[in-house]
Amino acid sequence: MKNLLSTALFVLFFSLAFQVQAQTPQFPIVKGFGGIYEIPDATERPDGTLEYKILVDLTSPSEDNKQISRFVDNVARMMNLHGLAGVTKDRLKVKVILHGGGIFALLNDENYKKRFEVENPNLKVFEALKAAGADVMVCGQSLIARNLKTSDLWPGVRVAHSALTTITTYVPQGYILLKF
Repeated sequence: MKNLLSTALFVLFFSLAFQVQAQTPQFPIVKGFGGIYEIPDATERPDGTLEYKILVDLTSPSEDNKQISRFVDNVARMMNLHGLAGVTKDRLKVKVILHGGGIFALLNDENYKKRFEVENPNLKVFEALKAAGADVMVCGQSLIARNLKTSDLWPGVRVAHSALTTITTYVPQGYILLKF
């Protein structure tokens, strides 16, 4: 009986492990970044018929500056999760405002390398986010506080007057605020 139970548990464990490993990450909206997985048992999903307006307030610095910031990649994941549920790119309005310690993820390769001794791994993610329709902005006040100029940054970013006023501008327009 003990052997039968052990064998059954062994088979169950490896069949579950195989099912998890068998899935390949998907990138329905942001190509190559923010990989996500289908969850067949999910009963709570985004409504593919709605328009989603999302403002991401990204202040968290990278945990490892030699790797893609999980906070930047999480923007791509969020967009891809909506896409996997049937929300089309034209119904997904995403704005990202970086400020505080998060702005260093926007440094161009030259300035990132001076600061962290590697090229900026986040720039490819920002390019993919922009190609997917995300509007990436940086807080002008944070730039001044950190003695940075627009020319120090990835050229695809827009400079906002401030993160605070960006939030107070878009939330009344129906954007939901997510904090990363």
